[in-house]
This record gives sequence, structure tokens and C-alpha cells, in this order.
Amino acid sequence: MQQMINSSFRNPEDVKELCHAIHRITTRSWNIMEVCGGQTHALAQYGIEDMLPQQIRLIHGPGCPVCVTPVSVIDNAIRLSMQPGVCLCTFGDMMRVPGILGDLQSAKSRGGGVKMFYSPLDALQLAAENPHLQVVFLAIGFETALPMYALVLQVACQRRIKNFSLLPALVSVLPAMEALLSDPENVIDGFLAAGHVCAVTGIREYESFSRKWQTPVAVTGFEPSDLLYGILWCVRRLEAKQPGVDNAYSRVVELSGNEQALRCIKQVFERSDQEWRGLGLLKESGFKINEAYKQYDAVKRFQLKQEQSVPDRCQAGKILSGKISPHDCPLFGQACTPEHPLGAPMVSSEGTCAAYYRYKRNRYDRNPIKAGLSVTHRSV
Repeated sequence: MQQMINSSFRNPEDVKELCHAIHRITTRSWNIMEVCGGQTHALAQYGIEDMLPQQIRLIHGPGCPVCVTPVSVIDNAIRLSMQPGVCLCTFGDMMRVPGILGDLQSAKSRGGGVKMFYSPLDALQLAAENPHLQVVFLAIGFETALPMYALVLQVACQRRIKNFSLLPALVSVLPAMEALLSDPENVIDGFLAAGHVCAVTGIREYESFSRKWQTPVAVTGFEPSDLLYGILWCVRRLEAKQPGVDNAYSRVVELSGNEQALRCIKQVFERSDQEWRGLGLLKESGFKINEAYKQYDAVKRFQLKQEQSVPDRCQAGKILSGKISPHDCPLFGQACTPEHPLGAPMVSSEGTCAAYYRYKRNRYDRNPIKAGLSVTHRSV
């Protein structure tokens, strides 16, 4: 059933018609940022950027939670993994994200207590089965992941599991979008918002954001038609000088979001200032564990320092804000590759540099399709 749903949004004729519609209405240059790393990979995989008018530039935003996890959090995770009696657990994408002290994979090879899990519930079960082991889960993600983490802490509390905690690096999309627009070097004209995040949060906040910044926003999914609908609606508003929010993912996203998930989040987390890798400290852009569940906060349990990261060689900040593309980075594909990454955007399955390396490594110029538009690229 899922395959049938997905294929209906990859129909070549629909894709071709959407592309023609975008070509017809585009009269000038526009810079549109897709916020989500999953969208970045879909755009690269299906060759969608090459189907657009040459005036439209897609900017790849900071919507990859692996990519924006600060170096200081990685280093704290490594330090914890080297403590006797501590097991640091996280997702596979985080194992090779570099910090100043190396990465978790190398820490494991040096004898550190590191385990990879697909769910924090598995880490909670490890804690339940090993009461003398301190189990810490490195928790990354946007609002989409917060209900899962809230549930884990609620279960830990109900089951009175005291040897489990979260090391949080949890971020919120909208404050990052505001920070990008307030940058004096900002070049963004419109946004494609992350549909899976809006499925939780809803889109009311995006409406006030659009009015405040006079910037159009289109909420999209991850299939070719989803993304092209979002681009089409965003270009329509830009051409008409009419800010606003369009929901191009209405089969998943509702105006008010998921109210049950939002209640669950509010019970466990509260807003906080948060450092983003490459972007610095952004006000009210993160989530911390609230007072009611503070016993599950690894930062407090292990009295970890929350120092701001020092600059590294990776130019993630410039890439994730659209100031440069991966091709503009002298390290891309040379000193920095998926086998030997210097920064998180080359590690993550949703990272911009990883997408360029996989799909666009040898393509430095655009080949916009004009008359006789073809949509045979990859699986479209």
C-alpha cells in the first residue's frame, strides 16, 4: 500500500506538468531554501533542481539534526563513554560525527562504552536489564523526535528505572529560520518547510513567521510531486509579492498539528537556548528536560560543562545557511569524504555534503531543462 502511495507522487506526467507550470510563472531570480535534510536528498536523488528554471536557486538548509549537533555535545558524549560503568547509546548516524576528541566509533575502538540502537526504548531496556550500568542516550532531533523522547522518560519514571538519562541535543526549526533571515548576509527569498516537523507542530506559527518576515513558506513532503508543488506555490507568492503559508502536504499535515504529541512534549521538555553546529548559539531554539524530569538529564547527572564549541575546519555553517555550496568548499571530495568526513554534513544520511557527494559530485554546473522537459532521472 505504501509503495502505491509513493509511486502516485512520482508520476512522470505529473512531475512534467508541475515543472512546466513553474517555468511559466518564473520571471526573475529567486532563492528558495528547503529546510529539511531529507528534502535535500530527495531533490538531489530525483534531479529536481535540474528541471527548474535557471533563475531558481535551491539553498540547502540546516534541517539535519545530525549536522547541527554541536562539537561540544559530541565531545561530552565521548567523555561519558570513557567513564567506567557508563554506556553511551545513540543512532548509527551519530557514530562517525567528528568532535575535537574524535568520534564515538573511535571511542568505542579505544574501549569506550558505546552502543548503537535504532530506538531510545532499546537503550532504556538495556538500563532495566543492567541496574549497575549508567545508560545515557545521545538524543538528537527536531520536534518530530520529541514525543518519542518524552515517552521514553515517562516510561522510565513509571518503571522507576534510575540508571537511564538523556544527553539532549534537541532543536527547533522555526528559530533557526528566523536566525537565517536576520543574518545581514541573508539571501533567502522563501522556504520549503519540513512536512514531518509540521505534522507535529502544525503550521500556525509559520503563518505569524511569514507575516513578520514577509517571506512565503510552503510545507512539503519528500516525493517529487510534493516538492514541486511546494516550489510552485512558493514561486507564485514570490512573483505576486504575497507572503503566506501553503500546505502542499495536507495528507499528513494539519493546521493545529498533533495535539496529543504536543501535550506529551510539554509534559517533559521546555524551551532553551541551543548551540547549533556552524551557526552558533540561537535563542529559544532548543529543548531541555524540565524540572519534573531533571533526574534523567545527563548534563545535570554527570555535571557536564556546556561550553560553546571552538571553530573547526568544516564549513558547515556557511553551507547550511546557503552562503556556499559543498562544491565551493576546498575540502569537499578531497580531504573530506564519506570515508573520512571532517564535518557532520558529510556523515549524516541527510547531510547536504553527503547528498552532493552521492548524486552531484562531478556536476559543477546546472543544466536547466527547457522545451521538451524530461523526467526520466532515476526513479521518477
